[in-house]
Amino acid sequence: MDARVAVLVSGAGTNLQALLDDPAVGPHIVLVVSDRAEAGGLDRARSAGVRARVLDPTQHPSRDAYGLALLDVLWAEEVDLVALAGFMRILSGQVVRAFEGRMLNVHPSLLPAFPGATAVRDALAWGVRVAGVTVHVVDEEVDHGPVVFQEAVPVRLDDDEASLHARIQKVEHRLYPLALRLLIEGRLKVDGRVVHVVGEGDRR
Repeated sequence: MDARVAVLVSGAGTNLQALLDDPAVGPHIVLVVSDRAEAGGLDRARSAGVRARVLDPTQHPSRDAYGLALLDVLWAEEVDLVALAGFMRILSGQVVRAFEGRMLNVHPSLLPAFPGATAVRDALAWGVRVAGVTVHVVDEEVDHGPVVFQEAVPVRLDDDEASLHARIQKVEHRLYPLALRLLIEGRLKVDGRVVHVVGEGDRR
């Protein structure tokens, strides 16, 4: 599948970099969009020769208006698939529906545990022994869609938020390119809340 991929970022863009560096994924990335002009992910995109766009939410009166503007940007670049890589805005239902089954997110917990923007901090505060990573298909609820991959990351007694997050990110940087590669190849089939990998025996 000659898919055109957009990646949405808000921060440093380490997951974006992992996607750009993957030889099976990077060539498909045609657009990076951020809600923050200072996001480091924009510099990563430009360094890779990928078009970088800022879409400022303060210039739009509502989430739906922002979503329509985002769709205009995505459609103008003829985007087929979308990857959320640390994008800290809740997408409107219009955007999610427009890319139903064609949008992935990576989250630093074993969902449904610890959804939201402070997952690593919440895991430490709860005293869990195991944190982790979830890659999932995006639906209209936050950090809720069908799971593609999950992997546990043990919590150490001396962990703080930074040390645990660093180990979680190493797993994210491995799992997320793999999941997006499978989506590009048309090998992810969603059946309710279950995601089937076509040719699952060679997925890792």
